[in-house]
Amino acid sequence: MSTATLIANRPRDVQVAELGTNTLILRSRTWERLKFEVEYSRQRGTTANSYLIQADKKVLIDPPGESFTEIFLEQLAQHLDLTTIDYVVLGHVNPNRRATLKVLLSLAPQVTLICSRPAANALKAAFPEWESRIQAVREDTLDLGQGHHLSFISVPTPRWADGLCTYDSATKILYTDKFFGAHICEDALFDEDWKALDPERRYYFDCIHAPQAKQVEAGLDKLTVLGAKSYAPAHGPVVRYSLSRFTYDYRQWCKGQKSQDLSVALLYASAYGNTAILANAIAQGLIENDINVESINCELAEPAEITRIVEACDGLIIGSPTLGGHAPTQIQTALGIVLSSAAKTKLAGVFGSYGWSGEAIDLLENKLKDANYRLGFETIRVRFSPTPYTIQQCQDAGATFAQNLKKTKKLRTPRQVVTEAQVDRTEQAVGRIIGSLCVVTTRDQDNHTGILTSWVSQATFNPPGIMIAITQEQNADLMRHPGDKFVLNILKEGRNVRRYFARHSTLGDNPFANLPTQTADNGCLILTEALAYLECTVQNQLECGDRYLIYAVVDKGEVLENDGVTAIEHRKSGSHY
Repeated sequence: MSTATLIANRPRDVQVAELGTNTLILRSRTWERLKFEVEYSRQRGTTANSYLIQADKKVLIDPPGESFTEIFLEQLAQHLDLTTIDYVVLGHVNPNRRATLKVLLSLAPQVTLICSRPAANALKAAFPEWESRIQAVREDTLDLGQGHHLSFISVPTPRWADGLCTYDSATKILYTDKFFGAHICEDALFDEDWKALDPERRYYFDCIHAPQAKQVEAGLDKLTVLGAKSYAPAHGPVVRYSLSRFTYDYRQWCKGQKSQDLSVALLYASAYGNTAILANAIAQGLIENDINVESINCELAEPAEITRIVEACDGLIIGSPTLGGHAPTQIQTALGIVLSSAAKTKLAGVFGSYGWSGEAIDLLENKLKDANYRLGFETIRVRFSPTPYTIQQCQDAGATFAQNLKKTKKLRTPRQVVTEAQVDRTEQAVGRIIGSLCVVTTRDQDNHTGILTSWVSQATFNPPGIMIAITQEQNADLMRHPGDKFVLNILKEGRNVRRYFARHSTLGDNPFANLPTQTADNGCLILTEALAYLECTVQNQLECGDRYLIYAVVDKGEVLENDGVTAIEHRKSGSHY
């Protein structure tokens, strides 16, 4: 019998070891595939890591899901009297973990649950009788005595809006929950052979974090300033020997994901978690085909954020559960934003789960088709919980969408998505006017904003001047008065800077967070990844139809890359962008 077969036949167990002063790790282990979701498909088993700190106060961090409830609580009871536990800290809450909590709290009714505010709301909704036991934290601290001071760090992401990490100053252990994990089951507690873990770590990242790279980077910014000596994740070995390298890898993987040429906005809501599972599988199919995915949980995202991402993406996919015969309000709002903001030339997709009738999925599909969006895969309808077959179907759909998107983008002009009879011939003719894709940056005191536009042309030779057409929603008040300053950043073909900017902008937006910039002499921002830039001063303005025509002189300009081609916007209709 092979070693692999022996390992696969090992029963589930709980490995207990000392991790630091007054600190134990309890690793609930399975040597077989725990679930059928994509993230477990390497089939090398996994561990559900929990941690116990026994100082003057006793704290249990991240109890496992219901797959391990019985064996975990039996092992935990061998190391302390359950009625002496003061706190249970939850990095996130899901139905599996709630099942374990229900049993634990029946045995330890004195426990206070510590979690983020979103997790507290979810727990109170599921267990109203627990309300007095739940303590919501954000960036708070907790003194356990004997030098153990716990600091809580909120790290929300689209997949785990309730994400919470915990740092113990006594042991310098950072309990990272879903960060820095891997689905692999071994006897090794630490990451001594960390190079051998690289494939598992990268696969875990691609499945779990790649669709939420922006939020992961924000989380890393919070976590890396703590000076931790070890990372204690929810799954896999404790990170002690490759801490700096693993952190660097996360940064590089996030950067690589965002630098892909094509980007897809993946919008969803998930009442019971089923639609989220489908979304993750679709995202994996896209990522494996070199597509940047921006995952958006519509239950948490602000409309302005959805608008920005939808306008900047190359394709969009939207998924919904059906609740009472309807799509959730958040999905209806997102659909309205898509229909009003996303160019009809963008590739679209629809998926969802339902219990009985699936009206929400039909609504999404019909609305997108009626608006002349082309679908990149056949609409996915999943009744009740996903199965291994439907998970694979979603992965394949993501791959199909990616290939169709690449074929579309190979054409220099967007594909015609409406017939000659459907579009007025005059609008078609006007649409043949092309323009250079540019980002106009403006400033209001300390607030910097930027809008994407192609409605720019040279107006004069002496002095060199340009004309630009803008609307009130494009910060017109900041650039239509004589003397107003702005920078015209001319974009380079093949460099997908445009995805960070929308056609409309509001003060307070910060699309520059992920882009290198420098400040021009006039105080506005220069995008260093642009092909060229012009510093401009407004001279005159004229109100015409639904636009202001702005004439500005060029004070200064520079070509940032000598060998490059200006990005051009081609349209099929003059009635929209």
